[in-house]
Amino acid sequence: MSDVKKEFVQLLANYGHIGFTFVAAILIGLGGGIYLDQKVFDGRTQPWFTFIGLAFGIAAGYKSLLEILWRNKDKEKDQEKQEKPKEED
Repeated sequence: MSDVKKEFVQLLANYGHIGFTFVAAILIGLGGGIYLDQKVFDGRTQPWFTFIGLAFGIAAGYKSLLEILWRNKDKEKDQEKQEKPKEED
């Protein structure tokens, strides 16, 4: 496979990972909130735990998004350092 295709597949996998992680965190938080409202508290607290679960899911999604972006930023810095030839005096 050519270098362009490898880079494209790598970028596609990276962005797919970001999107999947973000959506999964939100859905897990929302599902947890709905579960608490309906099963644990028998609908007495509806929709409060749903909103709280959604807020926690969104916060977790952004946290994972930032972690992935910081990790990629560090990888890019390391690659730039390796690509630059060392200057000798």
